[in-house]
Amino acid sequence: MLWLTRTHLLRIAALLSALVCQSLLPVPAMAAEGFSGAKSEWNGFERFDFEVDSRQCIVVTPKETAEGKPWIWRARFFGHEPQADIALLNHGFHLVYCDVANLFGSPSAVAHWNAFYGYLTKEHGFAPKVTLEGMSRGGLIIYNWAAANPEKVACIYADAPVCDFKSWPGGKGKGPRSEASWRDCLKAYGFTEEQALAYQSNPVDNLQPLAKAGIPLLHVVGDADDVVPVAENTDIIVKRYRELGGSITVINKPGVGHHPHSLKDPTPIVEFVLGHTR
Repeated sequence: MLWLTRTHLLRIAALLSALVCQSLLPVPAMAAEGFSGAKSEWNGFERFDFEVDSRQCIVVTPKETAEGKPWIWRARFFGHEPQADIALLNHGFHLVYCDVANLFGSPSAVAHWNAFYGYLTKEHGFAPKVTLEGMSRGGLIIYNWAAANPEKVACIYADAPVCDFKSWPGGKGKGPRSEASWRDCLKAYGFTEEQALAYQSNPVDNLQPLAKAGIPLLHVVGDADDVVPVAENTDIIVKRYRELGGSITVINKPGVGHHPHSLKDPTPIVEFVLGHTR
């Protein structure tokens, strides 16, 4: 039989006490997040670069995660005019990106985003509803993914967004045609030009699922945008979404073209996002 002396008992008690105290300490960010890939710094926050479903992905983590683990999903031009993203990181949001740049919101792009969404929500406990952010051509993927997954979207912030590929890169309205991008767009969808012009599932055509789900929209646009004309994109979204009973807010920048995106003071964008995620 093993006999324990008073000294042995005191040592065991001290060890148990130390283990309990250690378990109550904050977990380091990397251990808590568990993201693999290259780790770096982005505007004072930890950034992780890795692949999911063969696509390049980025996750930037807040210093303190807000309750419910909210997140904003950036589409295209990661790091460009990041003031709203940085402000939301400071509010405890995660910032994420999945590169589907040359797929123009096609079904294959939506499938890649589905895989990334599943990874973040199942493996890392992200909130089931995400804020979508799309600048320029990013408008195609955020709207097409939202139409396919309306129950997973908290709100949409679109900035000078392409809402109809016939407008850009097709150049079938008043805006310029981008030959290389139009070829890439046709390839991504597997369309001939004739099929593309007959296509009726661009964001401007497919708003019913969003309206039914009650997803609030915010567009920030420059009324002098001659690359992605407002009349061919945002104005159509506004008219049709309101006819469907949906809620959309437009912040118009008088005399501003396609650039610069966002707002110098991102407060209205941040307040819109916070108001629909808390």
